Amino acid sequence: MGFDGVGWLAAIIIGGIAGWLAKQFMNTNTGLLMNILLGIVGAILASLVLGLFGISFGGWIGYLIAGFIGACIIIAIGRAVTSR
Repeated sequence: MGFDGVGWLAAIIIGGIAGWLAKQFMNTNTGLLMNILLGIVGAILASLVLGLFGISFGGWIGYLIAGFIGACIIIAIGRAVTSR
């Protein structure tokens, strides 16, 4: 699976921004590396889930939106699992 039209370095930078935005939105306390991982994994997750509905994002802005949505989903799932 590719990074939807962005390279590796751009995926890391955009993933970090998306993870940071999700961190601010969801009010969590994560570090820089976790923000990057949340953004990248979140973008892949959101691309897969939204692809099932026929929605696709492309380019830098699309990757940022997908990363933000996916990172928020991952944070919410993490909270649900650890709160028990």
